[in-house]
Amino acid sequence: MELGYRGTELRRTLVAAVLRGEKIATASLRDEYEPHTNEPLPQPGESFLLVGYDDEPLGVVKTTELRIVRAADVDLQFARDEGEGFETVRHWRSAHQRFWSDHQITDDTLIVCEWFTLVERLSL
Repeated sequence: MELGYRGTELRRTLVAAVLRGEKIATASLRDEYEPHTNEPLPQPGESFLLVGYDDEPLGVVKTTELRIVRAADVDLQFARDEGEGFETVRHWRSAHQRFWSDHQITDDTLIVCEWFTLVERLSL
């Protein structure tokens, strides 16, 4: 599981939040998965390697739930579950529009809302 982009402070911050148990969800664009790319959608029960700042393995996470919703339908609970301090959906959306700045995000843009749990921390 890659959160943010490799080598960025955002990734460092997001991974630390997962390791502290504060971040239990993440959002991605539906267009980042099949059939638009070769990447399959994550499925509940699947496990993924959580990678750090330089793609070093830091843990294992398991997807617990997945929903695909319109950007206009992202709710406050999901925004809070992302563990980034979002107190409103508007704040969540603004932050994600900046992150996905190379895409036009409209109310109808499909968002993959993925919940996960940290099942193992790896020693370096």
